[in-house]
Amino acid sequence: MKALEPSITAKKQDGTVILLSWEQLYEPLLPSQQAFLDEFRLLKAASLGATSHYFGELTTDAGLTPVGPQTVMRDGAPVTLDPQYLPRNVLEAYQRMMDAMVADLGTRLLVESGYRSPAYQLYLFLFYLPKHDHSITETNRFVALPGHSEHGYPPRQAIDFINEAGINGEDDPGAFEALPEYRWLEEHAAAFSFALSYPRDNPLGTAFEPWHWHYVSQ
Repeated sequence: MKALEPSITAKKQDGTVILLSWEQLYEPLLPSQQAFLDEFRLLKAASLGATSHYFGELTTDAGLTPVGPQTVMRDGAPVTLDPQYLPRNVLEAYQRMMDAMVADLGTRLLVESGYRSPAYQLYLFLFYLPKHDHSITETNRFVALPGHSEHGYPPRQAIDFINEAGINGEDDPGAFEALPEYRWLEEHAAAFSFALSYPRDNPLGTAFEPWHWHYVSQ
């Protein structure tokens, strides 16, 4: 992770880290470190007891379109979210859904995380690994392996939502579940081709993520 930090930091600053390519991820690493990443790319979620399907490492821009800029309020001050991208058709469906939500509730949900390249997904998995006592199985309950994430598969594109007050539910899923915006999604999201990916009491291992919805391709 120390070897990757300079290049990842630079890409965060220019807003392109979520588009990270495999070549860019591997470039600052020694051959032994590259081989270590290769081992993770061979892992399959099914062998770890998680529900994530294997979609493959799809390499396409899928008409990726910038979202935003987006701003939330935290501690009474506006905070600009990191740049995000969505396939154009998903962005248009999201915008229609938010127009309807605003009409009903007067509030909207923002895109905290949209498209993430498989290479960036692997970086995130390694980043969160120490937070789960370096357990690959436990980490995989919360962070998908590359090739298994809906965030990196535009035909089933995922969106992690955050509300305008900065509530995303990641530290407390119940806080997002209690939002009127979440209840609105439960009632109306299907009409805009969105579905909850990881419901409560999921029997296949992935943790409940009320903020994580995916687009159902038409």
